[in-house]
Amino acid sequence: MATHRYEPSVYHRTFGAHDPVLRVDPGDTVITTTVDADGMDSRGVEVTEPGNPVTGPFYVTGARPGDTLAIRFDHLTPNRASGWTTRGLSPRFLDPDRVPQLRFDSTVDWWEIDLERGVAAPPAREPDPGACGLKELRVPLAPMLGCLGVCPPNGQRILTAHAGCHGGNMDYPGYRQGITALLPVFVEGALFFLGDGHAVQGDGEPAGTGIETSFDVRFTLDLFSEGGAKRPRGESPDHLFTVGAARPLERAVQEATSEMVDWLMPRYGLDMSDIGALLGQCAIYEVGNLYSPVATMACKVPKRFLEGSSGL
Repeated sequence: MATHRYEPSVYHRTFGAHDPVLRVDPGDTVITTTVDADGMDSRGVEVTEPGNPVTGPFYVTGARPGDTLAIRFDHLTPNRASGWTTRGLSPRFLDPDRVPQLRFDSTVDWWEIDLERGVAAPPAREPDPGACGLKELRVPLAPMLGCLGVCPPNGQRILTAHAGCHGGNMDYPGYRQGITALLPVFVEGALFFLGDGHAVQGDGEPAGTGIETSFDVRFTLDLFSEGGAKRPRGESPDHLFTVGAARPLERAVQEATSEMVDWLMPRYGLDMSDIGALLGQCAIYEVGNLYSPVATMACKVPKRFLEGSSGL
């Protein structure tokens, strides 16, 4: 098991069969960085084109189609003291008759990121005379990766704005430090990418962005020939989760739930009656992204109800 340091010199805006930037073995750790969604690095300098540019791909020795790639996020943190977000709400989040009143504001606000205190704050504004307004806004940091994924099947190159069975732009806040992401392998070497760091993001990404910033990352890769993941999965200390990506949102729920069923039955030996009892009363559904072309939904299950400490 080795530790690799990779300083990105090339970024991609598609998930696909790009030349690997680094070859690693299962069990190896990678230390690297990501740029923000507009291609700006830790100095705030635009080093690549906008559009959710991702770092990678990382080639994992021995990975074959049908395997499951495990990525443990050992360290995920913003590496600069600023991040940006758009000011207005997305029309997707309002009744249609409200959209003409919306006056969608695509102005970018630059937020201060205070890593020492663990908070982010918007730029100060003069309050309207006599208005109640917001209290002083200090949002706790919750660093997450909006984009992570592998090379898709069938020779596809999929834009980093989209999500699917390969992962992609899921924008699910569950992909944070300390969790293990699980992705299906479709091509030799898996070809793993990551990027689109958010210092914090509301569920569903209502503004169309999180607080977009560049990241320092450290992750450890592993490989499993069993497990049979068909869509993105993840494991935290307390939960198992699966992610569906589709429109309408109901279809994303169906994908996430079906993937959870496919995980629970072989791993824990549950039948459909057991799964009905567990999901029927204990399932937690969380919206990842409702803004992008493909919506994402996560299905979570508390691990305390399952025999065995891990889903791996």
